[in-house]
Amino acid sequence: MAKVLLVDDDLTMVQMVAELLRQNGHEVFPFTTGSPALAALDEHSPELVITDLYFDKASARGLEVLRKARELTPPAVVIVITGFGSIETAVEAMKHGAFDYLEKPFKVDALKLCVQRALSFNAVVTETAYLRKQLQKTYQFSQIIGSAAKMREVFKMIARVADTDSTVLVLGESGTGKELVARALHFNSRRQFAPFVPINCSALPENLLESELFGHRRGSFTGAINDKKGLFQEADGGTIFLDEVASMSPLLQSRLLRVLQEREVRRVGDTTPFYVNVRVVAASNEPLEKKIKEGDFREDLYYRLNVIPIQLPCLRERRDDIPLLVAHFLKNKVKARGKRPFQVTRQAMDALCSYDWPGNVRELENALERAAAFCEGDILQASDLPPNLLAGARTANPALDEASDPGAAAPLPAVPDTALYPLHPQNSPGEPCNGTPAADQTMLPLKSFLRDQEQAHLSRALQQCGGDKERAALMLGVSLATLYRKLSGEEKEG
Repeated sequence: MAKVLLVDDDLTMVQMVAELLRQNGHEVFPFTTGSPALAALDEHSPELVITDLYFDKASARGLEVLRKARELTPPAVVIVITGFGSIETAVEAMKHGAFDYLEKPFKVDALKLCVQRALSFNAVVTETAYLRKQLQKTYQFSQIIGSAAKMREVFKMIARVADTDSTVLVLGESGTGKELVARALHFNSRRQFAPFVPINCSALPENLLESELFGHRRGSFTGAINDKKGLFQEADGGTIFLDEVASMSPLLQSRLLRVLQEREVRRVGDTTPFYVNVRVVAASNEPLEKKIKEGDFREDLYYRLNVIPIQLPCLRERRDDIPLLVAHFLKNKVKARGKRPFQVTRQAMDALCSYDWPGNVRELENALERAAAFCEGDILQASDLPPNLLAGARTANPALDEASDPGAAAPLPAVPDTALYPLHPQNSPGEPCNGTPAADQTMLPLKSFLRDQEQAHLSRALQQCGGDKERAALMLGVSLATLYRKLSGEEKEG
């Protein structure tokens, strides 16, 4: 139950209320003077405070207790007791943050009900604060996995524009994480405590999408048996995310254009517009310039949406991030199954890095979920990966399995446990690696280990680029001169 701090200069009433609260399972700290009660607030951090406004020779020490109780972390909910029957006294207490007040003499049932309501309110407030912190943690920038140069540019852009009201257009292939970026923009802005409302514009036919977005009046069409608020009104004060906006019909495009221009929404069948304060984040997996040339998308709407464009790179353009993503997704699988961390053989990781990933990060996550389900132990082998992935990886990089037909679904030979790829989960800054070396394993000096890892990574990059050093340098995000220097071993030690 709850910790309750009770303050009143009437000793008899304090004893009676304290006994009543203890019978209901609460831990009670009773006081008849202000100074000890104020000190006990810091010491015990109660969830509920019940205080008389006037004690200690009729001074308003109760307001002092009230103010300090509301300054606690988390703040206590306060019930004020007054014996004067004055509305002004109660109003003054409510202005300072009191939840409710009781007038002396009060009935036992009235006290019980007031305490129950106050503690229920406090539980809701505490849960809401916790959920908000979890949302902020879930959608902080560090939860978008990636260290490639193009992803760093995306992070910078999100950080710069998150707290503005400007319309954002997120562009990228299917599965690149457009909604994740939209949520990061919302939950790292001053709108974070207002609704985030996503909708896939390609998932509904035109008439239903119009009703969903803008709402409708009762009787405006067959089946409209009640008034309905649209998603723009539901998102008032927050953010609406219009995914696959390019699939909108010309009629809906014109209606959306008016919302962006006038910040007004008119429901289907209604004549009165509603003002909405909504930030719009739109997304498309198709180039909108091409849709404009084909006559399928309004040019004026494009310019309204394209105030701040954010281009997400596809996974094949940032292959260096694949090991980070693999570690992140496998770590989540470990949490779900409650077992030892997964490890990945080098051959499996090479296959993952060689595949072109037309479905991008979403396809990678699904492939790892399948592999985790098929994996018999804690070491994920190449044979655990989907057959189509292996075939595509062999086509792109025949060195993966020269003895097998690239088009065949035969599993790659198992790699010994000593050839494991070191996974370094990067979903949380500064988090240690999941992998732990065996006790009898010979440990290299750190500089030697890092040099060997770098050389192996450079070799894989060159292999994927067919020995073309310019392409390899571009893929790795370094200059050609730096690549030559690292390959020759002339890089200076820091």
